[in-house]
Amino acid sequence: MRPYEELTDEELIQMLHGHQEDSDGMMEYIMEKYKNLVRGKARAMFLIGGDTDDLIQEGMIGLFKAIRDFKQDKDASFFTFANLCIERQMYNAVNNSNRMKHQPLNTYVSMSTQEWDGVSQVYGEDPENIVIDQENVQNLKEEIRSKLSMFEFEVLEYYVKGKDYLEIAAIMGKSGKSIDNALQRIRTKLKPQKT
Repeated sequence: MRPYEELTDEELIQMLHGHQEDSDGMMEYIMEKYKNLVRGKARAMFLIGGDTDDLIQEGMIGLFKAIRDFKQDKDASFFTFANLCIERQMYNAVNNSNRMKHQPLNTYVSMSTQEWDGVSQVYGEDPENIVIDQENVQNLKEEIRSKLSMFEFEVLEYYVKGKDYLEIAAIMGKSGKSIDNALQRIRTKLKPQKT
């Protein structure tokens, strides 16, 4: 059998799907070959509540799915298909983390007095604790604002609203790279300090 470097990606995938003897070795070779592509994409994204390693892991899952699902009879090369699968997996992870950040908004409690009676039954808490929690959220927002520049805070507000860095760049009249850099700085500044 020829060394893996002499085979095209498509030939390797076809052999993998044909359950060749060294399928583990082929899989490892392809995963290693595309790891830098995954890392590059992970550095360009921001995952709320996660870090670059989480995105790399998501990207590697996308790569695995690309290897598993690639069909030779399509017009796309394996590289194009893998690129799409990796991006899709990462974007899904980012979108899911964005949805999770909105969870408190989806479970809000009205301050209307007629609704207070049912609140403790639904949430198992009294209204005072709910108001205290809301004050804690406001304090957290003020702490975040104190750590970021005005530009970074504005970028973060758009990002929290679900805008991606290209949409933010268009809204703010900045380059995508400057928004991406701002998101990286925000991530660094807001990362919990290890004690």
